[in-house]
Order: sequence, then structure tokens, then C-alpha cells
Amino acid sequence: MKILDRYILTTYLKTFLSVFVILLLIFVLQTIWLYIKELAGKDLDMVVVFKFLAYFMPKLIPLVIPLTILLSSIMVFGSFAENYEFAAMKSTGISLQRAMSGLSIFIVVLGFTTFMFSNNVIPWAEYNSLNLRKNIAKLKPAMLLAEGQFNEVGDYNIKFASKSGDKGQYLNDVIIHIKGQGADSRTNSQMIKSVSGELIGKETSNVLKLILSDGNYYNDIYRKKPEERNKQPFAKSTFEKYTINIDLSQINDNVDIDAKSDSDKYNMLNLSELNYTIDSLTKKRNSAHKTLSKSLYQRTNITRLKNIDVPKSKVKPKSDSIYSGEILDLFETKNKSQLLDLALRNIKSTKQIIESKQLEQKFAKSNYNKHIVSFHEKLALGFACVILFFVGAPLGALIRKGGIGLPMVIAIVLFLAYHFIGIFAINSAKSGDFNPILASWFSTLVMFPLGLFLTKRATEDKGLFEMGNIIEPLKKIFNIKPKNSVSYKFLSKYSNEELINVVKQYESLGHSENTRYEAIKTLNARGVNIDEMRNQGVSIRTAFDASKTMFNNYIAHSKFAIVLYGIGVVLLVLFFVFKNNKMPSLQAASIQLSAVALFLFIIYYLKSIFNLNRFYSHINKKVKMPHIILLIIGVPLYMLVYPFLNVKINEDLKQNCLDSLK
Repeated sequence: MKILDRYILTTYLKTFLSVFVILLLIFVLQTIWLYIKELAGKDLDMVVVFKFLAYFMPKLIPLVIPLTILLSSIMVFGSFAENYEFAAMKSTGISLQRAMSGLSIFIVVLGFTTFMFSNNVIPWAEYNSLNLRKNIAKLKPAMLLAEGQFNEVGDYNIKFASKSGDKGQYLNDVIIHIKGQGADSRTNSQMIKSVSGELIGKETSNVLKLILSDGNYYNDIYRKKPEERNKQPFAKSTFEKYTINIDLSQINDNVDIDAKSDSDKYNMLNLSELNYTIDSLTKKRNSAHKTLSKSLYQRTNITRLKNIDVPKSKVKPKSDSIYSGEILDLFETKNKSQLLDLALRNIKSTKQIIESKQLEQKFAKSNYNKHIVSFHEKLALGFACVILFFVGAPLGALIRKGGIGLPMVIAIVLFLAYHFIGIFAINSAKSGDFNPILASWFSTLVMFPLGLFLTKRATEDKGLFEMGNIIEPLKKIFNIKPKNSVSYKFLSKYSNEELINVVKQYESLGHSENTRYEAIKTLNARGVNIDEMRNQGVSIRTAFDASKTMFNNYIAHSKFAIVLYGIGVVLLVLFFVFKNNKMPSLQAASIQLSAVALFLFIIYYLKSIFNLNRFYSHINKKVKMPHIILLIIGVPLYMLVYPFLNVKINEDLKQNCLDSLK
């Protein structure tokens, strides 16, 4: 290892370790604050508390490591640039890539180590932390009663709107579901609803007394006949006072803090276990689909149709065609009635089966997506470490600022963007709205082009942004002219003959080439075309006529495109408005019209790009063709790209016109 590599690595490691410890401490404190309710008041010894934190710390690594790499890279390389150390390196012929090369090896090793950690240690931590939390919750369940949600205490699920009192013992608007026993253990056939309630208990007692006031007791009545069961009969009784004694002895006594009961959640598995589970879930899903399809096929009663005779006189087969008439015409009136009745009953039963399976299939799909996401998240984490380094290091070299201030702000903004993009993508994938594989890599893929851009800018020793490339087109779009700019309004007072003279003899008259072009535009606005100018002595190449035609075609198609884009986007927004306000007819109409408008927009946008390509090919300046990335961005963001394209093609047409004048 050379002295330079050792110096950069040593400097980076010092910053990395200090930042890592600080960030880990911050996230640990956040974890304590988040779970303080589960730890407080449980008489836990310090060993259990430290064990709780030890199990949660590995789960913080996917957050801490990427942020540490990003912040350390910006701080270290920003400090090198601020103290002119990079300038000294470049003076000796050492480029930025060479300075980053030794450190890149360390980052790759760190990324692989992070992957191994997420594949082996984090599942172990998830497994132990979940079980430890469940065991701690069993110690004093009365303290876990939270407002506005169901709280499981023994055989009761208790929900209340609010609680009051110095100990939170008074409950308002209480709803209690009582778990069934034996065969009915999965159902809640008994429910109690009361206006208020009071919790009474002692620390030395294993009984939690709940006194309810002014309520009703509901009990479902099970009927043997299905048609009576569909009416959902129940018994109702009213009470002024009702006391429930909840036995906590089985919950509080003999709770083993180290007991392990849950071990099959997707975040508790490593890659090999996830791969096996995904394969099992795939087979299970395929089997469920086959079972459902077989069940639906059997319910069609197609085999019973064989018992219905088709009169031969009614069937007139053709050797070279298929029967195109009404199917029911092949059967007698009696059989038609049987078929229609059978079809109606089959449709109803099939609809019921499909509706009952929808929720099951939705849960199965969500569970499957969670396993896919967990599998690829472990792989993406290692690559994210490398990519964030190539974002932070060149960014530090570009901003030329070390220390904690500005680098901290930039690192947090970038990391929040990376983190929240990943969260939104993963949440969408778990609900089935986004591809789970792409969701796991999405935030990393978003940062990848940013890393390439920053590395390229830093290598070429350019600034972070060239504001002129952004401000100048904006000035042209909004027609903002500098204070010393020339005004061409005086041309409007000239006659056509005077304008022709400006075009032909602009130098002798003391005008610039821009004045010459503005004179041609003024003549065009007055209805004088190029051929008429030629007849009056203006020498302009005939190739410009084709350029002008291609330009006009582009302008026409781009105008159609922007109008259709606006209509499509407005209708798409209205679709979501109608959907939220439950207006299905308007919702369906808006989405259909939006799809048509956007489809036509794509057609006209492609036509405008075709015209652009022809225009730049004709003037032999294809290098000036707008960049392919800008054209791709133009599909979703045409409202923003449209004015930039118009400004550019107008400038290039102007230059082509001036080049065509002899």
C-alpha cells in the first residue's frame, strides 16, 4: 500500500468510525424512545434491557451504514478539496479516480461485509427481538391498553375511545370481543359494548377487574339451516353494571423472557431460507390456483349438459365453417329453461367463491411479495454502500467543504431522498402495486445515475452545476432580455422594400446578422414568403425551404402534442377526484378519455421527434439534436420539456437561415 492510499484510508476510517458511533447512538436513543412504553413499569432487570437493545441494534445497520458512508465521504473529500490537498495531488498527476481507488477497495469489502451481516446477523436479531417483545408484553398486559385500538388481554380483545383518571383507569365507549373456545376459537361470537368502564386491580393480584356501565351484551346464535344462518341472528341483553374478572395468572406467572415461539417471519430468514420459502409459496399459490380453477370448472356442471338432448333437426353443421347462430336455438324450450336456470345458479355460486377467495389471495400475494422484497433487500444493501460512496466522494470534492455543517445537511437530504424512495417503493410492492424485485433496488438505481454524474463532473474538474446552461434557456423561454440588448421594434416601421434592402445590404446599412434575420421574420409576418423575396433580389439557398417546412411540421405536431398532453393529465387528475368522491360513471369516463388523449399525445410526440430528426439531418448538424435523455424525460414531463425544445429549434432554424443567405 502506497503512502497516499494509506493516508486517505486512515483519514477516512477515523471519520467513518466516529460518524458511525454517533449515528448509532442517535438511532439507539430513538429506539429507546420508540419502545419505552414496552419497557417501562415491567420490573425488568438491566440484563433484559441490554438484551433488548442488543437485539435491536443490528436492525439499525441498514440505516446507519449507508448514511455513515455518504456523510464520511462528503466530509473527507470535502476537507481534501478545501485544504487544497486535491490540488497538490493533481499537480503531481494523481487524478480523482486514482485517489479514490484504494478507498474503493475498502468500500467494496465493507459492502460485502454489510451483505453478510444483513444475511446472517439481522435475521437472528429480528427473531430474538420479536420474541423478547412478546414475552415482555405478557408480564403486565394491563399497561399495554392503548386508546383507539383492540388490545389483546387473555381471552378478551378490548377497545375504547379514551381513558382518564390519575392511573388511566376510567374507560369511555368500550367494545369487547370475547374469544371463542374449542372449535369456535377463531371466531368472536360474543361481544360487549358499554358507555364506560373502570379498571380495578392491584400489583399483588393476578385478577384484573373491569366494571362496565350502561351497555349491551351480544351473542351470535348459530343456526343449522344455511338460509337462516345468512340472516345472522343474535341475542341481545342490556345491563347497568357488568363485571369481568380477567385472570392474569397464566399470563404473569412463569413468563420465560428467553422463550422463542415465532420463527417463520420473512425478516427472520437468510437468503437460502428465503429462497426455499419463496419456492414453497410459489408451489402453494399454483396449487391454490389449480384447486380454485378445478372447483369453478366442476361448478359449471358441464358434464350435466350431456343429459340434455340436442335435436338433430335443429343442428345444421357445415364442413367448412363454424356455427355462428344463437346457441340456445339448438335446444328445445324445456331445455333452454334448464340451461338458463343452471347458468344463473352457477354464476351466483362462482361469484361467491371468487369473492371469498379474493381476500385470501390478496394476503397470500402480499406475503409472497414481502419474501421477495426481503430477499433482494439483502443483496441491494451491499451495492447501495458502494454507490453512495461514489455519490458522496465526488460530491465532497465538488462542494469543497469539509467538517460537519454543509456536508451534514447535504448528506441528510440525499439520504432521506434515498431512504423515502425505498420506503415508498417497498410499501407499494408489499401491497402488490409495484414489482417487488424492482422495489428493492429502486432507491439504489435512482442513486446510480447521480453517482455517475457527480463522478464525471468531479473528474473533469467542473462545478456542481453550470448555471448558465439552465438560466439562459429560461431567459429565452420567458423572453427576458439583458439590459443592453438590441430592440428590433424599429423594423415594424420599415416598408417591405426597406426590409428587403436590410436583408440584402445589412453590412452597408450598419446592421448585424440578427437584424437581417429579424427583417426576414417581419416580412414573413406580413405574408411575404421566401420565393417573393428571391424575386426581389434576396439570395437564399433553396435547401432552406425544406428546412422551413420541417420546422413548420414540428411546430404543428408539437402544438397538438402539448394540447393532448394537457387534456390527458387534467382528465387523469379528475379520475382520482371522482374516485375519491365515489362517482363511478364519471370516474370511468375520465380515465377512458385520459387514456385516449395520452395515446394520441404519444403519437404526435413521436411525430415531432421524427420531424426534429429530419430537420437536424437536413441541415447536417445531428450533433445539435436534443439529447435522448431529454426526449425520454419529455414523455412524462412534456409540459416542462416543450418550451426548451421550441427555443432550441428556433435558434437552430435562425442559424440555418443565416447560413443559407448568400
